Amino acid sequence: MLKKITLAILTFILVPVLAIQSQNKETLKPRMIVTSDGEIDDECSMVRFLLYVNEWDVEGIITSSSQYHWHGHKWAGDDWLYPYLEAYSEVYPNLILHDKGYPTPEYLKSISFLGNVETEGEMDSITSGSQHIVKVLLDESDNNPIWVQAWGGTNTIARALKTIEEEHPEKMEYVANKLRFFFIWEQDSTYQSYIRPHWGKFNIPTIISDQFIAIMYYWKQTLPQEQQKYFTGEWMKSHILQNHGALCSLYKSHTGDKKGFDDGDFRSEGDSPAFLHNIETGLRNMEAPNYGGWGGRYVRIRENIWLDPVADTLYKYPEGRWYGSSAWGRQRLKENIPNDSVLLEYLKPVWRWADAFQNDFAAKADWCVKPFNEANHPPVVNLNHELDLNAKPGSTIQLNAKGTYDPDKNQLTYNWWFYKEPSSFIGNIKIKNSNSQNASFVIPKDLKEKVSIHIICEVKDDGIPQLTRYNRVIIHAIP
Repeated sequence: MLKKITLAILTFILVPVLAIQSQNKETLKPRMIVTSDGEIDDECSMVRFLLYVNEWDVEGIITSSSQYHWHGHKWAGDDWLYPYLEAYSEVYPNLILHDKGYPTPEYLKSISFLGNVETEGEMDSITSGSQHIVKVLLDESDNNPIWVQAWGGTNTIARALKTIEEEHPEKMEYVANKLRFFFIWEQDSTYQSYIRPHWGKFNIPTIISDQFIAIMYYWKQTLPQEQQKYFTGEWMKSHILQNHGALCSLYKSHTGDKKGFDDGDFRSEGDSPAFLHNIETGLRNMEAPNYGGWGGRYVRIRENIWLDPVADTLYKYPEGRWYGSSAWGRQRLKENIPNDSVLLEYLKPVWRWADAFQNDFAAKADWCVKPFNEANHPPVVNLNHELDLNAKPGSTIQLNAKGTYDPDKNQLTYNWWFYKEPSSFIGNIKIKNSNSQNASFVIPKDLKEKVSIHIICEVKDDGIPQLTRYNRVIIHAIP
């Protein structure tokens, strides 16, 4: 049935089954539908999102409601999105100097719709937004997986799925096989009340994030000091807010009127991890949520539902919603513990990449106003061997990044490092020549069972802003 589904996505479904693949295999852009409730941090995320639309095949941008925003309650307006699309149209001619893959403003406007917004969790009405989701999901001309994101509530998504269940029940399995969910909390009850009971039998891969709080309104409490400099007013004004075109000028930073924040300080982008997960950085995180990438790292809790890893082995995840009243990080944050190292560790799967994704954001902002030869573009990391390797205990693994290059001919630096969290090997790995293009390490001799070892090849250029890309080698050590 799924004629064109890629190996990388199949491994998502079949985790922990992994297969050897070549990094030279042609891959398609991730397909995507976004639903958003138009909160201020959604609007900030939308600026970043529109700068990255060249990375994906975006097939819908739908305004929905949430427990925080609906008609008559802190509502941004049915047309909140349109100023951002108009601003995108102004910078589009310059963006395509850097990548011809940016969709036209007309196309983005044509796939933007109003969904279910009357009240929190309302999913009775058939709306233009829900019908567009139905149309995309039923389209059999493209069987590739599609990521459906909820930056707000899941109610418009639920309405679309209910329409499919009522009018095309024979298509439910086909649709479910294409679906991948990424939710920023469950911001209404419809995932638990409708989607999970009616569609749970299809085991749709579902990520529900609490780690997004690393870059939401409380970032001064959730980011380590060394990462906070990329979110200050000084950095934001220089790299995003000033002299970067119409789209970046709409970015809603702090205005200096809130205690503890300076003018220009980053406000919040709680929804950005949903699409940061889908940027092809080389980290291979779309293969499995527990691999870790710019959008965080997640563990399977039940069925095919992936939540944030809580270090406390005695902790029991709630049976129902994962949201502001139940998610571990949000509850810990409410305790307002000074210099909370436990909370910082919980949020590390997101903030460990913050300098990289902020500098990447700054480069995209430059693309709005600068010609190609005056802006920076990320390096391309190639490995001169397979991405998955089998090895015996005591053997030496040769790592080779020959073929890596920079499109701007900038100088590159290399860092090979052991990514412990997604690895099943619990010891330490010492990498020889870790700062060279070629490196090596020895598999421990005393292994008693099969383990996985994740090694990241991290490559930075010396451009301004400095940009980072990766590749991941997974070694399956078999006694």
